[in-house]
Amino acid sequence: MAKVERPVSAGEPCGGVRGAGALSADPETRDAVFESPDSTVVAGPARRAARASGPGRSSLFAQIATILGLLALWQIASSSGWVNAYLLPSPLRVAAALLDAGERGVLERHVAASLLRVLVGFGITVVLALPLAVLASFAPRLTSAFNPLLNFLRNIPPLALIPVLILWLGIGEGSKLALIVLTSFFPVFMGAVTGLGNVDPRLLEMGRSLGFSRLRILQRIMLPESVPSLLNGLRLGLGFSWRSIIGAEMIAASSGLGYWILDAEEMARIDVVFAGIFAIGILGILIDRAAYRAAARLLPWADVRAQWYA
Repeated sequence: MAKVERPVSAGEPCGGVRGAGALSADPETRDAVFESPDSTVVAGPARRAARASGPGRSSLFAQIATILGLLALWQIASSSGWVNAYLLPSPLRVAAALLDAGERGVLERHVAASLLRVLVGFGITVVLALPLAVLASFAPRLTSAFNPLLNFLRNIPPLALIPVLILWLGIGEGSKLALIVLTSFFPVFMGAVTGLGNVDPRLLEMGRSLGFSRLRILQRIMLPESVPSLLNGLRLGLGFSWRSIIGAEMIAASSGLGYWILDAEEMARIDVVFAGIFAIGILGILIDRAAYRAAARLLPWADVRAQWYA
């Protein structure tokens, strides 16, 4: 790999080298990472290829072996009578219930209902939380005035608001979407506020000295520098959205995975209950993985893998 030495001009701040990558409009320069004045410049495509590589084979083998071992222990405990087979059905019974629901189209219908609610609700959260976080970073006095209200709302469990939401918005989709927004808003908002507030002041001063407007400073300096904290907030918010909608569907819904589990419990189908739990967990992993891939594609200059799986 070619190495390019970059001389440092006199009086240049120590953070200026890293800031140059964030300020540059040239994609090739933006992809490059300068660790120190004497370090090498690593091209973006090579770094992206390194980031795309998954875990090692030994680690993957250990994960698969652990899962298979737990399933085998579960099967033995259930089939040998160590535990009540009704309270803890075997993995084979759970898998059969999951396959049966898939063949009859029940699983697909409930999964589609839950996923649609999460995607719409989380999209509303992002549209609300990110602009408000930018406003908070540029208007600290206004943020300080609203801090008591924000802290009050942040400490209220969203599930405690379900009766109020049903009373105000009815039993339809409005109450469920409102619950998702209330659950995921603060992780996304606080992650963005923290990231925007922790930008190196020397980079901001550099942007102002170059005559950048506030919008340009936001685009070229603040947003790229806040990516780690922003990604963390988005990931937490997405996870909270998924968990909250399942809880809401158990209380007031006629479709969705939460409703499916509650209906199975009332029908004494514990195997279906466990099938729903497995479906929720597997879908949660797939959603997290899809979000990671989307972030890696949309933010090619950022080390998304390191931040996502930190």
